[in-house]
Amino acid sequence: MRKTFVLDTNVLLHDPQALTRFEDNAVVIPIEVVEEIDRFKRDPSEKGRNARQISRLLDALREKGNLADGVPIDDASGGTLQVVFCRSETLAQLPPELKGGNGDNNILAVALEQLRSGLISDQPPVVLVTKDTNLRIKADAVGLTAQDYTTDKVDIADLYPGVCELMASAAAMEQLKGEGGLALSELPSAQATALQANEGVTLVDQAQPNHTLLARFDAGSGRLSPLQRAGKVRLGKVSARNREQTFALDLLLDPSVQLLTLVGKAGTGKTLLALAAGLHQVADERVYERLLVTRPVISLGKEIGFLPGSLEEKMGPWMQPIIDNLDFLLGGADADEGRSPRPSGGSNRPGAQRGNRSNWTDLKGMGLLEVEAISYIRGRSIPRQYMVVDEAQNLTPHEVKTIVTRVGEGTKIVFTGDPYQIDNPYVDAESNGLTWLVERFKGQRLAGHVTLMRGERSELAELAANLL
Repeated sequence: MRKTFVLDTNVLLHDPQALTRFEDNAVVIPIEVVEEIDRFKRDPSEKGRNARQISRLLDALREKGNLADGVPIDDASGGTLQVVFCRSETLAQLPPELKGGNGDNNILAVALEQLRSGLISDQPPVVLVTKDTNLRIKADAVGLTAQDYTTDKVDIADLYPGVCELMASAAAMEQLKGEGGLALSELPSAQATALQANEGVTLVDQAQPNHTLLARFDAGSGRLSPLQRAGKVRLGKVSARNREQTFALDLLLDPSVQLLTLVGKAGTGKTLLALAAGLHQVADERVYERLLVTRPVISLGKEIGFLPGSLEEKMGPWMQPIIDNLDFLLGGADADEGRSPRPSGGSNRPGAQRGNRSNWTDLKGMGLLEVEAISYIRGRSIPRQYMVVDEAQNLTPHEVKTIVTRVGEGTKIVFTGDPYQIDNPYVDAESNGLTWLVERFKGQRLAGHVTLMRGERSELAELAANLL
């Protein structure tokens, strides 16, 4: 059934192409929304860019006819767009608490006008689309149907894990090890036909469930390939400690996988594995020319104000978690034999910290390592580099697209993050750029993904991640 969708300002600022996402339905934009977009158009942030893009799109649609009467959005889809004024008599019919005449109430009045005119003339049902939770509550209170804008949302409970388990015969597992490959037809499970490109597979012996074998699905050949290197390789102090880390390390060390997403709770080793694999391939194997590490500049809690000094000095506090991991990776042997290494601080000896810091500073001086802010990536082209984007759950889908489109020939890019620890107030676990990227690139030959489940930082950190 054809519907009428009334859009709030935040929907258009979140996705400037939202007008084109409603297929053959009617889209209504209150004039109050146009006014609010006009106030955002000078904003230098992503919202300002989106506001300018919406204004250009509306101006292009205006050439098709009078926006007040309605114009076709796309000749192929059959959808229409109409810009509607808020009538004072409709605003007066709102409950006394909602007659303040602010932007939300005006948008609410327009939606009510569309609903009441539909009841009279048998027009399509009306739905108010807004990302404002309180406005959805108001709409429900006055009898309107309201919903969130979910076009780019990903159900976090159904997020593609990147790994699976399949039952196999002992003969099939021996064939995989002996011949270096196994056709999916050799597996009895019907799930084998639904494997995604570069998906990690744990083969379980039907007769002896304790007997397992790790493999990866090669979409090009349509066969499983055994993981021979990732489980044995040791990158300095770092090696895979569980099954998911083994799958992740296999993808990290494979240059043919040019985009990799690592998702997991705190302490699962996402950043440490990515940096260790990057340093190994840059400094030891010389597969890439430089290790480029970046992360969004978003703080936990209240801002502490402007930071003094040069750009590098300003970035120091934001990049300290990355520097801690690099200190650990580049430091010397542990002070005590057999003692577990500290995951982010290196040795306790006073001179060790300075020595570690000197190691990664030397790498920077040699041009092998670069740690920088993500804010200045627009317009760049980044060829032949190993790029790590940490805390990617704080990025919007538009920002992720901007970053990935900077990747040049021969570059590998790794996104790491925890969708349940988001500090950006404008995204959540289902609408952030990291989960959006996982679903968009699922099944692509050049991409891989692993969801890390088990924490390895410490017993306390694992317990806190599970309980708190």
